Order: sequence, then C-alpha cells, then structure tokens
Amino acid sequence: MMVLKGAEVAASMKEELIREVEEQKLKGISPMLGIVRVGARSDDLAYERGAIKRFADVGIGTKVFEYPETISQEEFIEGFSSINADPSIHGILLFRPLPKHLDEEAVRSLINPLKDIDCMSPINASKVFCGDETGFAPCTPEAVMQLLKHYNINVGGKRVVVLGRSLVVGKPLLMLLLGQNATVTVCHSKTANLKQVCSEAEILISAMGRAKMVTKDYIGKDAVVVDVGINVDNEGKLCGDVDFDSASENASMITPVPGGVGAVTTFILARHVVRSAAYLTAQK
Repeated sequence: MMVLKGAEVAASMKEELIREVEEQKLKGISPMLGIVRVGARSDDLAYERGAIKRFADVGIGTKVFEYPETISQEEFIEGFSSINADPSIHGILLFRPLPKHLDEEAVRSLINPLKDIDCMSPINASKVFCGDETGFAPCTPEAVMQLLKHYNINVGGKRVVVLGRSLVVGKPLLMLLLGQNATVTVCHSKTANLKQVCSEAEILISAMGRAKMVTKDYIGKDAVVVDVGINVDNEGKLCGDVDFDSASENASMITPVPGGVGAVTTFILARHVVRSAAYLTAQK
C-alpha cells in the first residue's frame, strides 16, 4: 500500500513556480496576492502565515488587508473595491465566512474574475462547469487533480466516486474529473446503498466532512483513496473523512490527513496568482 504524500507534490510545484515567477519578473511583472481578512480568527491567521511564507519562497509578494469585525457593509465594499481596482494586486484571497452582518453575495458579484483565484465569482464557477480553462477552479479540487497527476494516476475511463456535493469541492471536482474522461458518480448523505456504491469505485475521493466515516467497507480491493476531509477526532486530533488504518487494508494507494491534499492547495493558489498576473498584464 502506497501513501500519497502531498509534500512531494508541493515540492515539485514549488520548483516549477520559482521558474515561472522568475520569467514573469524578467518581463517586469511582480505577481502579488492580496489577502483580505475581516477580524482575526486563529485558523485564518494560521493559514495566512503559512501562505505568506510559501509565497515568499517562490517569489510571490503578499499584501494583507485587515478589517475590524465591526466594519459596515458600505465600508467593506468600499475597501474591497479599492483592492479589486489596484493594478499591483493580481489575485485576491478573501477569508470566509464573513461576519453575519456582511453580505458575501455582493462581494462574489463584485470581484474581478481575473483576480478571483479561489472561484468566488459566478463567472469563474460557470467557466469551470463549461470546461473553460481560463477560469479558476476552487483550489482544493484542483489540488486533488494535481496530486493524481503527480503520482501518474490516470482517471480516464476509470470509475470514480466523489463523496460530497458542495460547491467548494464536490461539484467542481466532478467537472474536473469529467474533463479528464473519468466516469464519475457523486454521492452524498442521502445516497442509497452508499457503502456498496463506494466499494465499486476504482478511485474514491471523500469530501463529506465526517471524521473517519470511510472505513474498509467503503473501499474496493486495490482502490485509490483520496481524503479531502479536515476534521477533529474524539481525541482532539486532526483527521480526515477516511479511517486510515481501516482503509489501508483494502486500498492500494491512499492520502494521509494531515499531509495529503491540504499540503498542495497553497501551491495551487500560488499558481493561480501567477496565471492571473499573466492574464491581467495581457489585458493592458
């Protein structure tokens, strides 16, 4: 049984990104990410610190725009519009969810699709579902595809089951898999005979958000298992949707949590900033 480690994928992407950023800087382009944060949640701050470090490692700049949790809708829209219009900012990452008094839908419609590097805009969502490669897919589904590609796991013609139907992971992942000629079944909490359906998959990808839900009973012999879940178990430890020890009895390949798909997502975000910088420069 092979463990599919995200660190190996990330290391490969890092080298590629360093070369691409150097090429852009020779053309006078300095890729820059704008991080927009309302309040100071500990998980947002932890992700922010990690992103700033990884982006610096590949030569991408970052600017943090922090707003108080008490900011009004009008003030927030004014601030966000300014960032959106700033030509030095090539990609925008907005930490969500926003405080309840702020209207997230207004921001979705406002953001420049070319700066929308994590697929907030309905325009980018439409591009993903139309197979338009100029659109930015959400980072996590794209990280899954990058991990499979790195380990030479060809999804073409394969029976793939995706557990979860969210707009953040399940639905865009369905479209990315179809784009690579996979035969995809999307399951959810209401799916009848769930274990049976999952056990028939050659590749099982779980994004249900239920700690250690997927045991060996869900997994066919020698299936590839990709765990997208981020949960906390009864002992307070970080874990995925997949019970790693149980699943390992049937799986031929499996991603760990932590250390799997999550390790790749930040570098997908960085790749999107590099792409957005190229798109925006081409428009000038």
